[in-house]
Amino acid sequence: MSRTSPADGIRFTFGTLTALPVHVTRWDRAAARAGMQWAPLAGLVIGLCSAAAGGALLALGAGPLLAAVATAAVPAALTRGLHLDGLADTADGLGSAKPADDALRIMKQSDIGPFGVITLLFVLLAQVAVLFQLYDASWARGAVAAVVSAVAARLALTLAARAGVPPARPEGLGAAVAGVVPRGRALLVAAVVVAAAGGAGALFGAYGAVRCAAAAVLACGAAELLLRHCVRRFGGVTGDVFGGLAETAATASLIVLALG
Repeated sequence: MSRTSPADGIRFTFGTLTALPVHVTRWDRAAARAGMQWAPLAGLVIGLCSAAAGGALLALGAGPLLAAVATAAVPAALTRGLHLDGLADTADGLGSAKPADDALRIMKQSDIGPFGVITLLFVLLAQVAVLFQLYDASWARGAVAAVVSAVAARLALTLAARAGVPPARPEGLGAAVAGVVPRGRALLVAAVVVAAAGGAGALFGAYGAVRCAAAAVLACGAAELLLRHCVRRFGGVTGDVFGGLAETAATASLIVLALG
């Protein structure tokens, strides 16, 4: 097998985690390993696009609520709702209280059940509420929150793809990326992202730096709790679980940024 280049990994990241027109040149474990390490980069691009949308509306005279809605909508558009759909399916699987095989079967169904609908509703409400609060303070605060939450969401995917986390099914995106990232490399990526989040928060002083860094850390902590529950419940991870982890991390990071 030829050696995987950084370009192969970046194509894998954007080709699988976004709706951007990127052609995936390699689909194997080596490319998945490189791709999942670059996942926060996809979050950075999505976060910048989200912040730009919110800022454009504010510049055109819109209020902070509409800017917040647009900022929350951009990640959904740039992923074709992939992560939101995964969150809903994961909620339906967990809420079913059925054995693992039956729960996984429920998650594969195309419709969304009541647990999924309720979860989507409250998650999106929480995201919009926080972004409205921060945009109401200033565009810069809302923009930084959009970027930090998007990057933290994809960092959660890097950590969930670490070695030792099994797939729940032998096929699908979950099986393709489960366990591909060495633990040390995943922690290194996490350290870089947390430091970068702190640097972004430094625009608002020392407290802002600490709060943004804490938002990234606690976002990954919330995703880790969900990950461990899903592994116990389903026997491993699926593509839907990865989507649920991303949305959980994004929402948790925003909530932390809204406090204090």
